[in-house]
Amino acid sequence: MAELKPCKVCNFSRQKSVGLVVYSLDQLKVKGGETLGFSPDTSVSVVLEDDGTIVEDDAYFLCLPVNTKFMLLHGKESWAPINKIDGGTAWLSRESIALDDDEVDTVFSETDAWQSLAAQLKHNLASIILLSDAELQTLVDVPCTDLASALGFPQKKAQALQDTLQTVLDRREESRQSKELLQLYLKTVEKEREQEASQEGEDDDAVETDDMDEVDSVSGFHTRTLMVLKGKTSPETRLSNQELQMVVNKGAAFMKQILGWDADRTAALVQACEAELEGRLQQVQALASLSAQSQQPSDASSTKDADKIKAKRSK
Repeated sequence: MAELKPCKVCNFSRQKSVGLVVYSLDQLKVKGGETLGFSPDTSVSVVLEDDGTIVEDDAYFLCLPVNTKFMLLHGKESWAPINKIDGGTAWLSRESIALDDDEVDTVFSETDAWQSLAAQLKHNLASIILLSDAELQTLVDVPCTDLASALGFPQKKAQALQDTLQTVLDRREESRQSKELLQLYLKTVEKEREQEASQEGEDDDAVETDDMDEVDSVSGFHTRTLMVLKGKTSPETRLSNQELQMVVNKGAAFMKQILGWDADRTAALVQACEAELEGRLQQVQALASLSAQSQQPSDASSTKDADKIKAKRSK
């Protein structure tokens, strides 16, 4: 086993310092971490307390003189000289002593946080803008006399500082509320725009339907009928009996002028409409015949429909 080496360790705030006797750098990390209250699974780094030199090599550790003071860091902690931690306050210049674990936890949790924040402000008051809401609230909640003592301020000035910190907190809260209101407003506007766009689409569809129901003053056909005749394949199959009869009655010459087609194409359309109408007439007659055989003679509505179609064709 290597020779035992006496040394000292402290935490990053230098509030706790203890003496240890170890034989390696790894044992220093383990024993020092346990003594300073670090979690067993916490990764620990070692630096020289006086200048922050990182100690990673075991051989270098063993070459250092006895009673060298090390600083153990974990998490996001980093080394800083004394004047950057407390601005030269007297409470850190006194000799550190070893404390019981329970006492250290209590002191650290209740005082170390706000005192470190107070030290930051004393070193650079403009760092207020970099503090989180929780940190600002911590300083606001500290008794004014304690804060004044830590900063070396008169109590009146410390009270003014706490009032300023509270003002910063209030403004941040107002900013958050304003941002939330703005986001809510933008969502509402976007929703209204979507509803308006949907309504406009429905109105356009309604207008288009109304336009299709209009009757062309020149031809006498509905706009929809003309669209079917001009744009559909086999348009005769898409027209009603009345529309087919109108095409047949108008004749090829009239339909040629309306559709703007050549004579052959128009004649073929009129013939197709006439054939379609004749086919439908034959179907009606066949149904009427079957109905007459299976029902009473008085029920002859289908026959009447056939007679109506014949009468229209004869006109």
